[in-house]
Amino acid sequence: MTQIDSGLDGYQIWFLTGSQGLYGEETLRQVAEQSQAVHAQLAAQVPVELVWKPVLTDPDSIRRALIEASADDRVIGVTTWMHTFSPAKMWIGGLGALTKPLLHLHTQANVELPWGEIDFDFMNLNQAAHGDREFGYALARMGVAHATTIGHVSDPRVVAEVSAWARAAAAWAAVRSLKLARFGDNMRYVAVTEGDKTEAEIALGVQVNTWAVNELADAVADVDDTDVDALVASYEEEYEVVAELRRGGERHQSLRDGAAIELGLRSFLEAGGFGAFTTNFEDLGALKQLPGLAVQRLMADGYGFGAEGDWKTAVLVRAMNVAGAGLPGGASLMEDYTYELTPVREKILGAHMLEVSPTLTAARPTLEIHPLGIGGKDDPVRLVFTADPGEAVVVAMSDVRDGFRLTANVVDVVEPDAPLPHLPVGRAVWEPRPSFPVAAEAWLAAGAAHHTVMTNAVGLDVVERFATMAGTEFVVIDEHTTIREFRQELKVQQVWHRLDRGF
Repeated sequence: MTQIDSGLDGYQIWFLTGSQGLYGEETLRQVAEQSQAVHAQLAAQVPVELVWKPVLTDPDSIRRALIEASADDRVIGVTTWMHTFSPAKMWIGGLGALTKPLLHLHTQANVELPWGEIDFDFMNLNQAAHGDREFGYALARMGVAHATTIGHVSDPRVVAEVSAWARAAAAWAAVRSLKLARFGDNMRYVAVTEGDKTEAEIALGVQVNTWAVNELADAVADVDDTDVDALVASYEEEYEVVAELRRGGERHQSLRDGAAIELGLRSFLEAGGFGAFTTNFEDLGALKQLPGLAVQRLMADGYGFGAEGDWKTAVLVRAMNVAGAGLPGGASLMEDYTYELTPVREKILGAHMLEVSPTLTAARPTLEIHPLGIGGKDDPVRLVFTADPGEAVVVAMSDVRDGFRLTANVVDVVEPDAPLPHLPVGRAVWEPRPSFPVAAEAWLAAGAAHHTVMTNAVGLDVVERFATMAGTEFVVIDEHTTIREFRQELKVQQVWHRLDRGF
């Protein structure tokens, strides 16, 4: 079995430095020393392994380095810095072959200029100011999608930008190699959970395929009772388990059934190398209950999930789980359910039938059992909690016929106005930026889905960089949004991406 990698270990970013042979061996030795020093300072602070590579000085070495980076599955991107003047035509062949994300790091070795000591040897050595501009021209001329970070690596802002890009690159790498298992089809008559799975593999790299739900039921039936015993014991340690579900409680068997579903689902996903999955309450086969607790815990461990066959949201949950690895908070399936519409106090109450990840809270969830009016199965077990207050981002992926659109809204998660004693699910309450009326109108104008991923681990910067790497349409709703400008941005995105795709 293959355990899903929910962290950033094993990924690499190559640190590439450009120069040329014109300056002689002594200068190139200094270039290499200063490049290694800049690399070491940055590598100590970013979340993905940053690998220094020898200074590149000619077209063949550049081309080989970028081809090797593209072919190495460990490499999720490259950073480039033109320490001295590296003529950009030398980079054309390599950039044309590069298939990994690129971050142009516009920096230099020193922070302050040693004004009284500057001579032309210093100027020849420290030419990034115009070396990187030459390189930027090549990127623009070739239309190479990339990110740019400007400043010295001792600046926390620079480190934060590089780290955000690295997290986005890790998310993109995870999607490019993602296998997603759909148990059954999507919910009948629902439009937004439909999508072009072939286009998803062409544009995103994700493999989306379907397995009969009874194949999952067979895996659940094969679970050993001793494994169920062990998992139930761990539930009682991790959560506040209600008395009726505890050992000796009148509904303890339901908890055991939920544990068996988790164990069977894990074994199925691990055996198939799947990093994401979907279920559908309309197609549960021989399963005794709709997977709730199992889904919540699998999302918490890094898997992607979409309810009712929504594979696009499952892709996003997986991507944001990888991007946020090691950070407080997490990523979860979310759904805008109902509103508080008191003027100036508007809020959105989000939840789902069962499947919201407990990583959205630092509190200890309660493990409960309650009836579910749809699905026609036994009452399902689930974790009940309220998401922690703080900033978050909700993101939806929509199929727009000839590609995909990501719509992101920056929100403020808040405490509910009052307790929710009769809502036994994981839930979140939030105030969308810039305001409820503007955010809701913009969301509807974008055709954004009602299923989203909510992340309180990473911010808009990571989501935006991920969208750039994916080459999707991307629109933002935040504190700066106005409806007039948003609608204009939608038109620009639609036109640009259609031109870019060759339509």
